[in-house]
Amino acid sequence: MDLHGDIMEFDPCGDARWLPFVSHHARATVFHRVSWLEALRQTYGFRTIALGRVSSSGALSSGVLLCEIRSWLTGNRLVSLPFSDHCEPLVENPEELRLLLAHVSQQRKKRNWRYIEIRPVSPEYSNAAGGPYRKFVFHRLDLRPTTEELFRKLHVDSIRRKIQKAEKSGLTIRSGRSDDLLADFFRLHVLTRKRQLSPPHPIAWFRNVLKCLGESACIRIAYVGETPAAAVFTLESEATVVYKYGCSDEQFHRLGAMPFVFWDMIREAKGANRLELDMGRSDLDNPGLITFKERWGAQGQPLIYSRLPAVGNVLEHGAGSGHTLQHLLRYCPDWLLISAGKMLYPHIG
Repeated sequence: MDLHGDIMEFDPCGDARWLPFVSHHARATVFHRVSWLEALRQTYGFRTIALGRVSSSGALSSGVLLCEIRSWLTGNRLVSLPFSDHCEPLVENPEELRLLLAHVSQQRKKRNWRYIEIRPVSPEYSNAAGGPYRKFVFHRLDLRPTTEELFRKLHVDSIRRKIQKAEKSGLTIRSGRSDDLLADFFRLHVLTRKRQLSPPHPIAWFRNVLKCLGESACIRIAYVGETPAAAVFTLESEATVVYKYGCSDEQFHRLGAMPFVFWDMIREAKGANRLELDMGRSDLDNPGLITFKERWGAQGQPLIYSRLPAVGNVLEHGAGSGHTLQHLLRYCPDWLLISAGKMLYPHIG
C-alpha cells in the first residue's frame, strides 16, 4: 500500500473499505463492483488498482478505479476500465480527480505505462484527465414511466410492429444463467461479430461474468421453436439494468426477434422496479446503432474518454480501423475467428 499524504493506492478487491464505499456512492455502477473486477482478472489477468482519499476516520471519501494492462502487442497502460463502456471517477469535483491522477501519473515512466485512460460519464471529468481521446454517444432510457407509456414512445414501424409480429409468430423467451443458455448466446455472439467483422469475446469471459456476478448477470434469448434467434446479456444493480451485449441471427430479423427480446428485457426491468436502462456506448460512425437506441426513446449524451498524457483532438471511435484485417475476418471460419478473439482480447480493452 502506497501512501502519499491522504492519497492511497490500494487493491480494491482486497481492501475491506471498497465495498461499503461503492455500495453507498450515488454514482457507483456495476462496473465498480469487486465481482466485475474479478471477472476481468480471471479472464484476462488484468490487475486492478484504486486511488483514493481517506477521511479522518480512515474511511474512503473518494476513489478512482484503474486496471493495469501489460501487453507485448499493444503496450502497457492503465485503463478505467477495460471492456466497460464507462467507469465514473467517484470524486467530489474535477480538481480532486486531477489530484488523484497526478499521483499515479508521477509513476507512469517508472512503471512503463504508455498512458492512463479514464472513461467518465460526467463531461467535466474528461478535461480533468489530460485531454479528450475518443468520443462516443451514451444512451440511457428512463424506466420510471409506466410500461404502457414506454410502449407508446417506441418507434411505430421499427420497434412496435416488430414486437407485435414476433408475438404473432410464436417466438418465446428463455432467461437465466445456465450452460445451455450460454452456449446458445455464444453461437449468436459469434454470428454477430462475424457480421460486424470483429472477433468474438472468448466464451470464458461470459462464463466468468456469470460466475462472478451471479444473479446480477442474465442471458435472455428469443427462440423460434428451438432455434436461438436473438439475445441480450445484461448486468443489474439495485436501480439500473445495463444492456452489455446484444446479438442475433440475421435470418430471423424479419420476425422482429431482436426488438422482441429487447422489449422483454425492459418489461422485466420494470417488474423488478429498476429506474434506468443503461444502453451503453455507440460509435459515432455507427449511425444504425444510434438510431436503434433512439427509437426506444433513449436519451443520448456525449461520452468522452481521456488520456494522460494528452493526445490532441477528440477522435471518433473506429476511425482508421484496419480494412485488411476486416477483409480477412469476413472469410474466417468460425473456429479461427474464435481463436483470434482468445488471442487478441487480453491485449485490448
